[in-house]
Amino acid sequence: MFIEPNLSGERRGWIEVICGSMFSGKTEELIRRLKRAKIANLKVEIFKPAIDVRYDETNVVSHDANAILSTPIDNSQTILLLAEGVDVVGIDEAQFFDDEICNVCETLALRGVRVIVAGLDMDYLGKPFGQMPYLLSIADYITKLHAICMQCGNIANVSYRKTAQEGQVLLGEKETYEPRCRKCAHES
Repeated sequence: MFIEPNLSGERRGWIEVICGSMFSGKTEELIRRLKRAKIANLKVEIFKPAIDVRYDETNVVSHDANAILSTPIDNSQTILLLAEGVDVVGIDEAQFFDDEICNVCETLALRGVRVIVAGLDMDYLGKPFGQMPYLLSIADYITKLHAICMQCGNIANVSYRKTAQEGQVLLGEKETYEPRCRKCAHES
C-alpha cells in the first residue's frame, strides 16, 4: 500500500477497508496491521460489535486463533468517545454496526486518525451487507481478500450458509458457513 508523503507536518487520517467472504483472512489482516502500528509506538484502539462473541467476549480473534484485545460496543458513536487521542482505530465485523459507522469513520479520518475496518462485503445471499458498501465507497484504500472454495478449490468470494435458517444475521463458524466460489454457491 502506498502512503502519500505529508510534507506539511499536519497529521492526516484515512480509511482502509479490508473485505471479503468468511474464512478469507480479514480479521487476520486487521490484527496484522494493528500489531504493526503498535510496534511503531502508535496509540491503537480496537472495537468490535458486542453481539460478536463467537470466540471471545472482548478480544478480536481470527479463525486461526490470532487475537488482539478490543472493546465490544453496541453503538458506533461510542467509538468517537473512546478513541480520543488515538493514532489508529481498528474496527472488526463492520457489517454488524449501525448506520452511523460511516460518519464515525469519516470523523476519525478528519481528526487525523488512520481507520482500519474489516468486514463482510456480502451476506450469504451474495447481497451487499450492512454499511459495508458505503464504507467501501468512502475508503481511501481497499483490500479484497478471498478464501478457497470448499467444493472446487478455486478462489471463493461467497459465504455459503449450510443451514436453512433465514435472516441476514446469523453468527456462526464452519458448522454454519463455508467459503464457495460464485459457481459452486449458485449450483447448490
